[in-house]
Amino acid sequence: MFFKFLPKDFNFFELLERQAEYAVEAARYLKEVVAQGVVDEGHLQKMHEIEHQGDEVAHAIIAQLNKTFITPFEREDIYALTKQLDDVIDMIYTIVNRLKVYKITGVKKELVEFAAVIEEATGCVASAVKGLRNAKDTKPVTESCIEINRLENVGDSMRDKVLAELFEKEKDPLQVIKLKDIYLDAETVLDICEDVANVVESILVKHA
Repeated sequence: MFFKFLPKDFNFFELLERQAEYAVEAARYLKEVVAQGVVDEGHLQKMHEIEHQGDEVAHAIIAQLNKTFITPFEREDIYALTKQLDDVIDMIYTIVNRLKVYKITGVKKELVEFAAVIEEATGCVASAVKGLRNAKDTKPVTESCIEINRLENVGDSMRDKVLAELFEKEKDPLQVIKLKDIYLDAETVLDICEDVANVVESILVKHA
């Protein structure tokens, strides 16, 4: 839309897409880690590197936002989108960190299932963000947002089911507390993905 007015060496769309891809990368690595059933310092360090790369992109977007007069869409929406994408990555990092701090070992089937849904949701987030480049074709973006909303509902159901089973079957109260935190964090990732979808849909409405 306003591409020709943007600095030649900076592209908001490109940076937002890169940030979304770091969210996908973090989700894929989470899935890989929970499938192994163990988190060591190396795993945490790699996830921290992904999180740090996402932070750098977020900081670059915010810094440029403060210097650019004309933006491709409202600056408050750019800020909100950047913040929510950063929160997705941060929360995925939090899950991996908790797994290490809490010394959770062994493959947890429910967590593997959560990780698969998170990976799918972040993929839809990346598709929705990428679709913002083409304001004339909103269908792919809308479809991605609808799917994110569906996956968030799936996450709600998974959370309720897994917590009910945890409280019923797990006899160690400390283990209950640890796993409860992790499952709630996993569902929170999906909540934030839905927040991203809401921002994207708001942008579409404003530019319809």
